[in-house]
Amino acid sequence: MTDKMYQIRSGIYGVCVGDALGVPVEFRGRERLKLNPVNGMMGGGTHGQPEGTWSDDGSMTLCLAQSMGETGGVHTHDIMNRFLEWFENGKYSPWGERFDCGHTVAQALFLYREGTVPVLCGGNKASTNGNGSLMRILPIVYFLYPRYGMDLTQSKKAMELIHKVSGLTHRHCIAQSACGIYVNIAARLLGGMDCKTAVSDGVTKSLSWYRSHEAFEEAIPVWDDIQNVDTLMEKPVNEIRSGGYVADTLTASLWCLLNTGTYRECVLKAVNLGDDTDTTAAVAGGLAGLTYGYGSIPQDWLDVLKGKAVIEDACTALLRCEPEADT
Repeated sequence: MTDKMYQIRSGIYGVCVGDALGVPVEFRGRERLKLNPVNGMMGGGTHGQPEGTWSDDGSMTLCLAQSMGETGGVHTHDIMNRFLEWFENGKYSPWGERFDCGHTVAQALFLYREGTVPVLCGGNKASTNGNGSLMRILPIVYFLYPRYGMDLTQSKKAMELIHKVSGLTHRHCIAQSACGIYVNIAARLLGGMDCKTAVSDGVTKSLSWYRSHEAFEEAIPVWDDIQNVDTLMEKPVNEIRSGGYVADTLTASLWCLLNTGTYRECVLKAVNLGDDTDTTAAVAGGLAGLTYGYGSIPQDWLDVLKGKAVIEDACTALLRCEPEADT
């Protein structure tokens, strides 16, 4: 396995395994999970799926990865066409059948199917700030990092691409800034920065960029809880919210990452927060995968992970997403 492929698998499998871990207990409350916490892969539960089955988080992540790999860049029509293939036909899913999808994503895909241009499909109201773009944004780091380095805020083009890909389904500045912060952290992890420094520097530089851009003024106060990495780490669990609001998902994911020392610990902590278990674990899992590497993902989890051929196809496609392929 090449170093590049290892890095790709680290992030992509990190997302999909975290997603699969949380699927059986999606929407289950924290108090109930305290009594019977998740300790590994399970089947059944909320969606009645076999153990190791990932959901919309993984599928949309793979759509983006496959699109960038096959087109050599960020092509919004191609990405949306793949989202539609998943939504309507179950492509890019473990069983060839979709079983989960958020309302804001579904609405964006309905608009696209009816002829709306991709960049105008995403919800742009405060009420559309779910985590449906954050959960799938990680693959873009494999396109941006080789071209723009660890600090993506130094490139207007890089930040615009992140926001454009978020905006296909989630166009509000809060959802877009969540993606920008997340991808900036991921780029630092890809560059070999240690976890705590990557989070601290990624958040600081991202928020500085957003403060200097008036279009993101509404988003700035939302990120108060993550501005100081030590303060975030010390937050008690009862102050960490784990529902579908994008700011809560990013905050919870970073809190889990900072307060654990392995991939396994991180995603289990995320799942056992309850509520939107699969997405919190997918978002945390992507960063944990980059932090600890593909080899840190428990082998017994990988053994039961479904749809590995689909994941491998997307990872292989991303290998082709190199700067020298640019035209």
